[in-house]
Amino acid sequence: MFYIIIVSSACLTFVVTILFYQFANQRKLYIKERLRNLTTVGEPQDAISAELSVPFSQRILRPLFGQLAQKIARLMPFRQSGLERQLVLAGQPGNFTVQEFVGLQVCIAFGFMAAGYLLAVLSGMRANIILPISCGLAGFYLPKLYLRKIIVTRSSVIEKELPEVLDLLTVCVEAGLGFDAALAKVVEKSSTTLAGEFKRVLQEIKIGKPRREALKDLAKRLEVDDLSNFIGAVVQADQLGVSMCNMLRLQSQSIRQKRRQRIEEQAMKAPVKMLLPLVLFIFPCIFIVLLGPAVLQFIAAMGGR
Repeated sequence: MFYIIIVSSACLTFVVTILFYQFANQRKLYIKERLRNLTTVGEPQDAISAELSVPFSQRILRPLFGQLAQKIARLMPFRQSGLERQLVLAGQPGNFTVQEFVGLQVCIAFGFMAAGYLLAVLSGMRANIILPISCGLAGFYLPKLYLRKIIVTRSSVIEKELPEVLDLLTVCVEAGLGFDAALAKVVEKSSTTLAGEFKRVLQEIKIGKPRREALKDLAKRLEVDDLSNFIGAVVQADQLGVSMCNMLRLQSQSIRQKRRQRIEEQAMKAPVKMLLPLVLFIFPCIFIVLLGPAVLQFIAAMGGR
């Protein structure tokens, strides 16, 4: 039983390591694939060489893990609609589906459980099952915590990118471009996360989706308040026939004002947040430096008597 747990934990650790390596190097692999496609344009390529050009993790490990994840997800007792929504808000990290993400959670949980069992065996607590169960629960919820961190970070990044993107969009519209052409110019000149989302909006418009629905889907997909207000203003201006240039200028000023207010609010919270480390760490050191010599002299004087 002990050797089976060691082998299973090693296999799970290998699979999880490969998947995280693939997620961390996804952009690098995408760039290499683009360069390979550009350099092999016009050259004959058979099916076997095309298949072998795909990375090993995409060709072998990802399909095997997908099949295993689907079988594991069928056994899970809870609904997965909330998890699907979180994956959408996080921007589909690693292109994981809901089933694959749940399978990853289960694999990490078993790996942590095996590590906890090994730790309990090595420390002499063979009958203690609290440590393996605790490690398994921690491993199961660790990917969800990481996913929530990605969502918060992505929302913050989009809030910071929105004023600059709106300025560029306003300049393009004032130069005489239409709204769709201005979006295309923003996508061309910018490589931010928000520009990538606008690129998806343009792709949806090209395949026939109305612009209003594509923009509303963007607001639902990101759930950033400033962006939702901007998209609502764009849709309303399109319906009422309001000048798009004036609307964009007003929205840019409004969003910059809100951004300035948020920064001022964070600056006002800074003294309150600094109070606890000051009381716990700074003030005792100051008291030791200032009052330490006097206390030593007082103790010496009392001892001399």
